[in-house]
Amino acid sequence: MSVPADAGSEYEVVVGSGLLADVSQRLQPHLGSGPILMVADTTVHELYGKAMANALTTAGHHCVELVIEPGEASKRRSVAASLQDQAIAAGADRDSRVIALGGGVPGDLGGYLAATLLRGLPWIQVPTSLLAMVDSSVGGKTGVDTAAGKNLVGAFWHPQVVLADVEALGTLADAELASGLAEVIKYGVTLEGQLFADLEDGLLESVMARVPEAVALVVERCVAIKAAVVAEDAREANRRQVLNFGHTVGHGIEVAMNYTLRHGEAVAIGMVMEARLSEQRLGGAADLAERITALCARADLPVALPDGVGVDAVVEGARHDKKNQAGQPRCVLVQEFGCVVPHEGNWSHPVTVEELQRVLGE
Repeated sequence: MSVPADAGSEYEVVVGSGLLADVSQRLQPHLGSGPILMVADTTVHELYGKAMANALTTAGHHCVELVIEPGEASKRRSVAASLQDQAIAAGADRDSRVIALGGGVPGDLGGYLAATLLRGLPWIQVPTSLLAMVDSSVGGKTGVDTAAGKNLVGAFWHPQVVLADVEALGTLADAELASGLAEVIKYGVTLEGQLFADLEDGLLESVMARVPEAVALVVERCVAIKAAVVAEDAREANRRQVLNFGHTVGHGIEVAMNYTLRHGEAVAIGMVMEARLSEQRLGGAADLAERITALCARADLPVALPDGVGVDAVVEGARHDKKNQAGQPRCVLVQEFGCVVPHEGNWSHPVTVEELQRVLGE
């Protein structure tokens, strides 16, 4: 399916099974004559990266393998600078292409490398985690974290193409699959209530069991939902904020825990907290937080702050979230499933520190 990018352009997101088996052929129309810069973490590099590099080399390309350590700790400026230096030393030029292979961290780092190297190189996303397939590989967000907060340094830089091979999820750890399910649940809460109901009716367990048809269906539905939102607001000026439900508190939790919690796990807790805030602020569905809590628990996601994590530390992290305006935290609020409520023409609401402290304390 097509996803809008800048200046009226668009790119394809291809979802299917077995795409990695002939990846060099599929990517050939998008490659230049310069070195290919492939960014992957050590785990994905062993599983898929080496074979991809060999296939690209056999096809006549020079593939530079830029391997990082797994996890959010790699998504920082020092790692990005190291990748830039390695790419320059390897002879990257204007005909080079960047391939981001793996989950959200290689995707964000690879995209940031592409956006900043030589003032912008074309790049390709090959997501291998559920979270990357349904969310982070679509929409052109790239960037790194800082000590103050998550994704505070970055750029909008859309890929040429996204190849999502659902067979790659067969090697994904259960906890990583659950992390991706948090973003799937988010789409059901904010934009498609029927998706949430389908997850409740057993689709969730089918995805957890990695039933190929169920996984492909969920990925395609989520990509279509996000593509429609990106079409309205490519650079998150307003409407795209609806995709941040659970993320203000979630990002605060990640900062407070020094990124030791998976992104989807933090977002799951954030959704529960922001659903409580939605109930208190807007009324509406009285069972909003209860149903989100129950579905997240079925997905083996946390639904409360971990022991030892202080409310004040989370609030302080949330206060530095990139969505904030005039120094005040902002949250996306939902009245009922599939219905995000705007505030004064904006799709997020200003909230007080005291409100955040109250829902986190509950």
